[in-house]
Amino acid sequence: MAGIDGGGPPDADSARRAVDAVWRIESARIISALARYTGDFELAEDVAQEAVAEALVTWAREGTPASPVGWLLSTARRRAIDGFRRRAALDDRYATIATLSADDEDDLLWDPDRVDDDVLALMFIACHPVLSPEARVALTLRTVGGLSTEEIARAFLASVPTIQARITRAKKTIAAAGVPFELPPAADRRDRLGGVLSVLYVIFTEGSTATAGDRLLRTDLAYEAIRLARMLTALLPAEPEAFGLLALCELTAARFPARTGPDGEAVLLEDQDRGLWDRSAIRRGQAAIDRASSLGRGLGPYGLQAAIAACHAAAPSVGETDWERIVLLYEALGRIAPSPIVELNRAVAVAMAAGPLPALSIVDDLVAGNRLAGSHLLPSVRGELLIRLGRTREARAELELAARLCGNTRERAVLLRKAASLS
Repeated sequence: MAGIDGGGPPDADSARRAVDAVWRIESARIISALARYTGDFELAEDVAQEAVAEALVTWAREGTPASPVGWLLSTARRRAIDGFRRRAALDDRYATIATLSADDEDDLLWDPDRVDDDVLALMFIACHPVLSPEARVALTLRTVGGLSTEEIARAFLASVPTIQARITRAKKTIAAAGVPFELPPAADRRDRLGGVLSVLYVIFTEGSTATAGDRLLRTDLAYEAIRLARMLTALLPAEPEAFGLLALCELTAARFPARTGPDGEAVLLEDQDRGLWDRSAIRRGQAAIDRASSLGRGLGPYGLQAAIAACHAAAPSVGETDWERIVLLYEALGRIAPSPIVELNRAVAVAMAAGPLPALSIVDDLVAGNRLAGSHLLPSVRGELLIRLGRTREARAELELAARLCGNTRERAVLLRKAASLS
């Protein structure tokens, strides 16, 4: 045993830092191994948490063990065995596990040939179709991401009891539905992959532009989504859309340093200092697009969005952006994944490529169809187009409407400033 700080005396702070580091990096592998071992998803997380609690005490007293992950796994296994032995009626599986000695070899759970499959199975379980979209997001962040309930609640501006209830219901639903802890059959995997990708996309999107609150960016959430997307591409190296999503996240996150000012205020694309953009993230994003393209199945919805982000990343300025290509990419995206948001974004690109009048026609069609009702994005874009057409009174009304509908205070401030400038 040794303290976390290079052999110094153990203490509570060093133990907490060690536990936090191990859990954030290895929680998915720990829970997935325990779930395979126990056959019980909820129990696996319970005993893992008990092991973490014990580590905070033991490591503070004795120092961090040479193999922190092995220590947590062994401790969690002993907790599971104790629980099985306390049960009045044991089925064959539990009875077999309960006969194991606590002194059995520590790496019993850790099959290096199954680690990748275990983590991938955990992702598919956390994003199972029997769960609501909100439950999938919370459970993924909790079990695969290793975030605490408090961190998830803070990220989504929800109360801790709400998130706790959501996660508890999700685990009970999985148990009641008899979802096995295993990868779905190969024939079903690609169909289910879309659900996993959509959860990671929701997590990243909330991190890149918070829907509410007083911060435009929630970078910790966005970077967690990127970490999980990287993990997914490592586990599924032949799936182009996994690389498409990773590319989209990397290229979007590359602009984070320029998207807010010193006081956290939102900075619009045309006003951003592109010298602040993260060129390493842009290179990683482009490499992920190249990988998606090389797999020979064409770009899907995430890959096309990543290609659009790459156009922005390659341009020296808004005026020098290849807007014609972006219009074509949005048209392709609209054919394979039609949505009002895609149409609205296409309108923005059309405005830059061909002028505001044809773009306003697209936006007015969305208004007439009552699409995106209640979203601040539609009146925001319409207001911008009306400004360019010289219809300032109408534009001001649209921007004021957008501000009323916007839940993020930073975005709302930008809209109100624009509206006020038109008075």
